Amino acid sequence: MTSTTRALVYLAPDQPLADRTLTLGAPRPGEVQVRLRASGVCHSDLHSRDGDWGTPTPIVLGHEGAGVVERVGEGVRDVVPGDHVVLAWAAPCRRCRHCVTGKAWACHNNRTEDNLLPDGTTRLAMDGEPVLQHIGLGTFSERAVVAESAVIAIPKEIPWDVASLLGCGVATGVGAVFNSAQVRPGEAVAVLGCGGVGLSAVMGARAAGAHPVIAIDLSPEKLKLAEKVGATHTVLGGDDPAAVVAAVRDIVGDGVDHAFECAGHPATMQLSTAVLGVGGTAVLVGMPPSGTKFALDPLALSMSGQRVVGCTYGASVPAVDFPRLARLYLAGFLPVDELISHRIGLGEVDQALDALRRRERARSVVMFD
Repeated sequence: MTSTTRALVYLAPDQPLADRTLTLGAPRPGEVQVRLRASGVCHSDLHSRDGDWGTPTPIVLGHEGAGVVERVGEGVRDVVPGDHVVLAWAAPCRRCRHCVTGKAWACHNNRTEDNLLPDGTTRLAMDGEPVLQHIGLGTFSERAVVAESAVIAIPKEIPWDVASLLGCGVATGVGAVFNSAQVRPGEAVAVLGCGGVGLSAVMGARAAGAHPVIAIDLSPEKLKLAEKVGATHTVLGGDDPAAVVAAVRDIVGDGVDHAFECAGHPATMQLSTAVLGVGGTAVLVGMPPSGTKFALDPLALSMSGQRVVGCTYGASVPAVDFPRLARLYLAGFLPVDELISHRIGLGEVDQALDALRRRERARSVVMFD
């Protein structure tokens, strides 16, 4: 039994997303149909729309969503119709070496990188032709059929807009702190880039008991927001990296224990290593365009015992981390509401993406009727 869904379809770089009514296939075994109630607009969607990553077309973008389970396919046990869920773009197979050793984010026994469901197909079609689902989801759509492992049940008291952000931006930023860096109480942290992911890293550092928590950004407005969600100090970035390093060392004399690069730019990647103290760790969280490189001094890195660590999806195991993030939100440790600068309709996604390019917003969230 098929149905229809209104969705935004990416057809070509630098073109507005096309508002279309698509055919939605019924969930097959191991799949779940979700009625979306909210979808965040993430910088990764901007990279895809702008052609930075060579994203194939046609495709429904969006990978940060939450909604209500409508239907389940044969064999689904994790959720039932009516459950409130957050979507995870990792969709782990739960059987491979990575999954069983706690690295669900590293699972390659799926087809999410191909923007397909695990069986290598998509449930979306336009004029009889398949339409891809961004990272196996496609949340710029009223409905989506996704893999069972991509659906994580959450408490029904979580607001939809907050729930959607748990699925990517918050999981990535907080997970970078908890999982990738394993920040301990009293350790010094710097966060470079205070968009949605960076602000989530600030929240995570504060929740972990880090001190000081130093937020670095080019925008005074975002630095004010960083203070609201947990930063103890702020540093305004600019054209002089040495001035930023000096400002950080005025706060922490020998540099920070952990620096989280959340902007995805070579300059801030390099700066993240410059603000480290001896034995410090720079965690690369921001997603740059393909082919991005930055310079490292390996001798200085070795002599200082420093590390540079890559971070995908906050090294999250969605089935474990999403409920934990929900509990921390409900307990008041993660003020996710503060990240939401704009609540918009589906037809306003292009404007939200353009605002991201101009670094004007923390997070825009599409609210579905």
